[in-house]
Amino acid sequence: MTHPALDPRGDLVALTRAICDVPSVSGDERALADLVEAALRSAPHLEVLRDGDTVVARTHLGRDQRVVVAGHLDTVPIADNLPTRLVDDELWGRGTVDMKGGVAVALALAVRLEEPTRDVTWVFYDHEEVAAELNGLGRLVRHRPDWLACDFAVLGEPSNGGLEGGCNGTLRAEVRLAGVAAHSARAWAGVNAVHAAGEVLRRLEAYEPRTVDVDGLAYRESLGAVLISGGTATNVVPDACVVTVNYRFAPSSSVADAEAHVRELFDGYDVVITDAAPGARPGLDAPAAREFAAAVLAVTGGAPAPKYGWTDVARFSELGIPAVNFGPGDPMLAHKADERCPVAQLDSSYEAMRVWLTS
Repeated sequence: MTHPALDPRGDLVALTRAICDVPSVSGDERALADLVEAALRSAPHLEVLRDGDTVVARTHLGRDQRVVVAGHLDTVPIADNLPTRLVDDELWGRGTVDMKGGVAVALALAVRLEEPTRDVTWVFYDHEEVAAELNGLGRLVRHRPDWLACDFAVLGEPSNGGLEGGCNGTLRAEVRLAGVAAHSARAWAGVNAVHAAGEVLRRLEAYEPRTVDVDGLAYRESLGAVLISGGTATNVVPDACVVTVNYRFAPSSSVADAEAHVRELFDGYDVVITDAAPGARPGLDAPAAREFAAAVLAVTGGAPAPKYGWTDVARFSELGIPAVNFGPGDPMLAHKADERCPVAQLDSSYEAMRVWLTS
């Protein structure tokens, strides 16, 4: 399918709709990456680079400070929420919150701001919504770290148009249960692995997540079952069952701490860690972060808050680069069928970033 060219110099809502209406579920970002690259190449003040379906654009103005502004192009799978629609000054549709609203703000600013007061590296990357090893930003960290060299970074992740510091870490694990197969008419000859999952679920039901203060921000943790599988046929006692759990842990804990915590909770069971990524402390005490917070909050109001979901600020944190989350959209609506973003937040996010990059 051919999609019309993006117009970063035109209406911001129209640009957001156009970006959202290009399907780009993780692994299928090519069409949108091509359109973003073409839009960036229309701006003579930008050097444009590409790695797979990640597109990078840079200014080279000799400023004293370089910042990275980054956002991912992919979304979770589309239900029935495309094409986008505008209802009562809210833009509805997949990606309007997570995070094509932020991508639209960044793309518009990248093309329009020819003389920012800071040198800017704009990053539009692939595979954020899937396993960490596929992440396009992580690929740049491993293979092209010079593209990400900077003093400060902003992730356009949804933050309700406010400033969210750091992020929780994330860990996924499989609790594997073994049984003995048998014909279901003679169930006593077997051991039902699905029934054995009952105790695992009871431990999760009784679990009380913590709230942890990290550098003045309160990070709420969570730990719960996200998938369960078992059985081979309707007349066979299942000999295997897997309960997949997801632990979102405060950035004061390491991945090793998180793994130990999960293994302790499921002591006596076969626990296999399948994916993990560390969190990031708020980092709001860095001078560049303070400058950003002052400029942004002067436009949007409010106060910094914690980011509960994992975001790629953690990748910058591992590189020793302070980073924050700032973008339009309520993160509580991310991935939901009623995903929607107020037009006012698109406008205020754009204006706050414009003020910061031109002050």
